[in-house]
Amino acid sequence: MECLVKTCCPVRLTLLQSLLSAADIPYVIFDQHISALEAGIGAFPRRIMVQEGYLFSARARLEEEGQLYDD
Repeated sequence: MECLVKTCCPVRLTLLQSLLSAADIPYVIFDQHISALEAGIGAFPRRIMVQEGYLFSARARLEEEGQLYDD
């Protein structure tokens, strides 16, 4: 698994998930449940992970939408 994007913003996370799902690119969200430990303050970024075989197409899809950056 390779890290595609890191984000702390739950709204952006939903957008990224929607873009990848619409392109039929499988992904996994790492660190999604860390908010239980951080009291919901959003200090820890969530990582969108994809398999190596999908990395090129996932990057291309997010680049098209201007969403290929970490925040």
